[in-house]
Amino acid sequence: MIHRIVVSLQKNKMTNTSKIVTQLPLMEAFYTIQGEGFYTGHAAYFIRLAGCDVGCHWCDVKESWDESLHPKTTVEQMVSEAVKHGKLVVITGGEPLMWDLTHLTAELQRHGIQTNIETSGAYDLSGSWNWICLSPKKNKLPVQSVYDAANELKCIIYNKHDFVFAEQQAEKVNKNAKLYLQVEWGKREEMLPLLIEYVKENPKWIISTQTHKYLDIP
Repeated sequence: MIHRIVVSLQKNKMTNTSKIVTQLPLMEAFYTIQGEGFYTGHAAYFIRLAGCDVGCHWCDVKESWDESLHPKTTVEQMVSEAVKHGKLVVITGGEPLMWDLTHLTAELQRHGIQTNIETSGAYDLSGSWNWICLSPKKNKLPVQSVYDAANELKCIIYNKHDFVFAEQQAEKVNKNAKLYLQVEWGKREEMLPLLIEYVKENPKWIISTQTHKYLDIP
């Protein structure tokens, strides 16, 4: 049984936290195989919310950054599609914690769906979560509440300094979080050999590969 983490909204782009958020900017939703981290290989329905101000230069979904380009979609619509596709939903972005996810996660879980999130941790948690994947970014560091709640720390390796950054992040995350290193896809030929040797020398880390890209699936 996976422990469920329930958190309340403290600070994000919503100004009236007492109002139930029934619409969210949806970039895309799709059923596929999770290709990264702890749940690699599991069938999962992805809900990709629009909006991000973290701005990673190597981001592979920069089209998600501007939420105004993507339609507001009701929670009811999102859940009605999700229930057709298994029992695991991954909410990602963009940066999904820019939005109050309390209502969305409550409705998903009411239908017996496990709720996972992939986040940079730059905003306080909202929603009810079965699994939290924290993927921190240098230009907007996570808030402490996400370090404390994360089930998984996934650091992206783009250059050699990212190994230093990963160790700094591992010191901040809670002791029970699983630790993953994942090479940035465009740098895999250069950095993957270094990553392999690093994990052999530092076995607290686990290698995460973007399996979905090797499989040529979303």
